[in-house]
Amino acid sequence: MLGRVFGTDPDGEGHEQVVLCHDRSSGLKAIIAIHSTALGPALGGTRFFPYATEEEALQDALNLSRGMSYKNALAGLDLGGGKAVIIGDPGKDKNEAVLRAYGRFVQSLRGRYVTACDVGTYVQDMDVVARESEFVTGRSPEHGGAGDSSVLTAFGVFQGMRASARARWGQPTLRGRRVGVAGVGKVGHHLVGHLLEDGATVVVTDVSEAAVNRVRAAHPEVEVVADTAALLNAALDVYAPCALGGALTDDTVAALGAAGTAVVCGAANNQLAHPGVEKDLADRGILYAPDYLVNSGGVIQVADEIEGFNFDRAKNKATRIFDTALEIFTRAAADGVPPAVAADRLAEKRMREIGALRSVLLPAARRS
Repeated sequence: MLGRVFGTDPDGEGHEQVVLCHDRSSGLKAIIAIHSTALGPALGGTRFFPYATEEEALQDALNLSRGMSYKNALAGLDLGGGKAVIIGDPGKDKNEAVLRAYGRFVQSLRGRYVTACDVGTYVQDMDVVARESEFVTGRSPEHGGAGDSSVLTAFGVFQGMRASARARWGQPTLRGRRVGVAGVGKVGHHLVGHLLEDGATVVVTDVSEAAVNRVRAAHPEVEVVADTAALLNAALDVYAPCALGGALTDDTVAALGAAGTAVVCGAANNQLAHPGVEKDLADRGILYAPDYLVNSGGVIQVADEIEGFNFDRAKNKATRIFDTALEIFTRAAADGVPPAVAADRLAEKRMREIGALRSVLLPAARRS
């Protein structure tokens, strides 16, 4: 088992530490990226994905871990940002040996990084990882965990969408609005349920036929289109990207603008394909709800597990996404910047101010 460690700021983006993990006996190849521990231990999920190259996997880990720092800060958590990626096809390469080897690497960081579920990993996988590490959240209730974090992730996105509706149309409801959901896996499926209950008309698409069929079975009134291109042209009021990152490209934004879409609010991480997309959205009159704000319900849920999970307490925290989103929209309008910029500023302010407390020495505890 080998762990190659990069030191401070390996990519020039402020990362504290990146660990390349290789276990020959199990075949594990993984990367753990710790962006910041200014607010506390770095918390972020483990993605299991068949990256084409190690460089691609590294870049994803760096981007995702940075996003987690901002997400945790904006959610008001006393946690920093980290992320891990395991290189491989989860359908073929994921097994007990690989997951336990990965758990040993997590344990070797001695609490600087706390892991959870992400794309390609599930609650049952975290139970296996936890057999080798104490720094694991998102475990099953049978093992003292919170269970599926997609429940509160979807709830948080819905709160962000309600806030977006309030900012755009004056009422915090999607009733009578046409909402397109791109990706109806774990989070998207729950989001569809919230939208229908609120009175929205929902259009969906997904590359997985099984995911689409699951939505159809639960909600036969949902409209299904062939692909994302068809969804973008489906006369939407709200577009919700809920699959992988990079969904908001120049072409995507142009299509949304041409179709008259008013709001973008979805669960996918790192939705902006490159810097400047957020300004393009604003210039076209499209209100963008920053992804790392609205999809923070899941991390709120798994973070609550650290204290001893209480669903009502975690859901109450996720409800506050509505208020934070409204605050960001108000700040953005006042400062003349896109909401993504206003969100970054608010997250950076908290990391800077609370992180500065680390320099304040506390008195040693008295011995009794």
